[in-house]
Amino acid sequence: MNQQVQVIKLSGIINTANSQELRENITHILNSDTKIVLVDCQDVTFMDSSALGALVLAFKTLRAAGTKLFLCSINEQVRILFELTGMDKVFEIFNNQDEFNQMILANH
Repeated sequence: MNQQVQVIKLSGIINTANSQELRENITHILNSDTKIVLVDCQDVTFMDSSALGALVLAFKTLRAAGTKLFLCSINEQVRILFELTGMDKVFEIFNNQDEFNQMILANH
């Protein structure tokens, strides 16, 4: 597999204080030859609107650079936030990393 896949694991509460870390991760990815980014939210307990904003910004920034961003393992709170804001239509969300690997890596 020649396409680079980078997994970003988020954990705990993602809010204004630490969504900056997510932005820095994305900037780092832009400077690499990564083509697919998977944000694994398995250990995320809560996400607020600033975290969602950071994800949307990351999605747009990466897409402009030809890199795809996917999410997996989101909990109920995050899923509801995504549904309320219509972001579940923007992001491709997988149940877990295994599903992502089967769907995405098999097709690339």
